[in-house]
Amino acid sequence: MKPFRIAALLTALSILAAGPALAQKIQINGAGATFPYPIYSKWFSEYNKLHPEVEINYQSIGSGGGIRQLTNQTVFFGATDGPMTDEQQQAAPGRILHFPTVLGGDAPVYNIPGVDTELKFTGKVLADIFLGKTTKWNDPAITALNPSVKLPVTDITVCHRSDGSGTTYIWVDFLAKVSPEWKQKVGVATSVNWPVGVGGKGNEGVASYVQRIEGSIGYVEYAYVLQNKRAFAQVRNREGNFVAPSAKAFQAAAVGADWKASPGMYLILTDAPGKDAWPIAGATFILMHRTQDKPENAREVLKFFDWAYAKGDGLAQELDYVPMPDGVVRLIQSNWKSQLRDSTGKPVY
Repeated sequence: MKPFRIAALLTALSILAAGPALAQKIQINGAGATFPYPIYSKWFSEYNKLHPEVEINYQSIGSGGGIRQLTNQTVFFGATDGPMTDEQQQAAPGRILHFPTVLGGDAPVYNIPGVDTELKFTGKVLADIFLGKTTKWNDPAITALNPSVKLPVTDITVCHRSDGSGTTYIWVDFLAKVSPEWKQKVGVATSVNWPVGVGGKGNEGVASYVQRIEGSIGYVEYAYVLQNKRAFAQVRNREGNFVAPSAKAFQAAAVGADWKASPGMYLILTDAPGKDAWPIAGATFILMHRTQDKPENAREVLKFFDWAYAKGDGLAQELDYVPMPDGVVRLIQSNWKSQLRDSTGKPVY
């Protein structure tokens, strides 16, 4: 056999032996919110073990950074804890699809000397505290909700985030829905001009202040409460029921929300209907351009999230995230089919 034929045969045999290892790798880059980073990293790693040809990279740079990079088209997908504003949508080079991946929420935490009971609050009472209108723990508005608790005359110190965050967005969005005064004077954003209080960076900063300052109250992510065994309060929801934060209560908020009313699926779940719904809940979102120049990459991203919704719940719960309810997942998957298109107008998935 001639040398060149032997070389060709050896090359063919090596390709056959290598099999899938020589399959073309697909690399997809995303960036955005810090809140879902631990679960996204875990999901991406586990999925890559099953599909080594697909590598999904994610930079945890904050919700604002994810929106900017998606808008500038430097990443394939973005991630945010707060939906894009109308102004941000208009600045994007095309329509953007949001879809929620996991649920979370905020929990009020407090440090009152001599009180270890699970206190009850309404949204209005919380708003008045954070506005600086209610300044003592034995204020009649608080004692009326907690008649069996002996509350001290202690001054209330408000602890809030000093950095912009999705946690703050959820908190102030709830306050704006239950207090017209909050909506008018402070508003809703990932970072606001707080009327009163001290600011700490991150959940750990707020929690540290609450732990050190007697008479303080703040808000932190529910996952942080669980991991650090913090005491938290009950809050009255839209139906008039006092509920505690829990995975079940977050899912109840998601089930009760009208996702069909938002074709982009960007709903804030605060003050959601449902007798068991936690009123300060929220979802974190993936952002994708509705018109896809690289439909093959879009299909791989959606295949991944199909897997995550079907197989990733256990991993999410291990990291204290709350999976999306099955009914909402079906709506998300239906939205993919109806809204994501390639440049010729054909469905991507």
